[in-house]
Amino acid sequence: MDSKSYQAIARELARDFAPRAAEWDQTRDYCWKNVGELADAGLMGMTIPTAYGGGGASFYDAVLVIEEIAKACTLSARIVVEANMGGISAIMAFGSEDQKAFCAPYVLAGDKPAICISEPEAGSAATEMTTTARKAGNKYIINGCKHWITGGGVSKLHLIFARVIDEDGKELGIGGFIALRDPDAGIELKGLRVVRRERTMGLCGMPETELAFEDLEIDEEFAVILPSGYRRGFADLMNAYNSQRVGAGTIAMGIAAGALEHAKRYMLEREQFHRPLAEFQGLQWMLADMDAGVHASRLMLHDAAKSRGPNNSPFPDIMYAARAKFYATETAIDVVNDALQIFGARGYADQEPLERMYRDVRMFTIGGGTAQILRTQVAGKLLGIKTPQTRDGYSRLANSH
Repeated sequence: MDSKSYQAIARELARDFAPRAAEWDQTRDYCWKNVGELADAGLMGMTIPTAYGGGGASFYDAVLVIEEIAKACTLSARIVVEANMGGISAIMAFGSEDQKAFCAPYVLAGDKPAICISEPEAGSAATEMTTTARKAGNKYIINGCKHWITGGGVSKLHLIFARVIDEDGKELGIGGFIALRDPDAGIELKGLRVVRRERTMGLCGMPETELAFEDLEIDEEFAVILPSGYRRGFADLMNAYNSQRVGAGTIAMGIAAGALEHAKRYMLEREQFHRPLAEFQGLQWMLADMDAGVHASRLMLHDAAKSRGPNNSPFPDIMYAARAKFYATETAIDVVNDALQIFGARGYADQEPLERMYRDVRMFTIGGGTAQILRTQVAGKLLGIKTPQTRDGYSRLANSH
């Protein structure tokens, strides 16, 4: 299927998703109906290679789909990102043949894998995680706590990151572990407990949870071990975030594009002082700035989606992805805010989707890499230096020269 066909399918689905979006927001329920339609349309796992039943689509194809869906329903767009980028793309790139064959059918059927990295005291500083995976014979025993796990409680597949300890007690580095929880099929995951669900400002139908791992046993064949080993392999696994960041930026841009369309419609319909709003120059200029921001974001995200990192990496270049995400997400907040302003008091109420879009878009400068951390990464690439954030990091760096 070509890019335009994927985009057309997404646009058609978005028409059905738009009137449901407020329902998921108000009830805080997961949008299972939308997920079923996304799976039937081949948009869940569209980037999974055809050898494993997927569509073999590119990240660029996925970006076109995500924008169309995000214009109508942020929750559904977030699910499309997680089903095509991030955790599943890391498994498809670095997992064993058995791991790929095991995971693909779940995603194709509608599962949104949960990436378990963040912890209560280790968010942006991911390498400070304390969750451990101790080797015990042919198993790993995982103990620890993860926080802000998107989809916790509804996701079946989990990609858990933990500090790997060998049988002699030596720490080897950070590795990834695939875990399956499928209550519908009678597959419980003893040792994984959903501690609580956060009550969030936006994206209300998506569970953001704290998970506890208490002697969780993972068979060794579900450890994602890269040829470069645990220490360097963690960096490779984290590169999968480059695709997820492009996806997150695209959701924000899609929300902004949707808000722009609502603002255009309202300016043509609404009259004040016996004139349509479209005739007021101050609002015309606001609209022009909004359009420029959306267009610039779209170009940056498309460039990032088509890029590749060093050494023919399967993921977008870190510089392109980081720059596109922080620009697109911050611009989207401004665009949605201006759209709400054009609507006035009506935009502040839930009779229009602007207030929900405003709440939804706010999280994308935070999740998947904050705008500040991403700026630090871009600056480091521009300057050609490491940019450690520990208190003594720069002093160590200076002493090494």
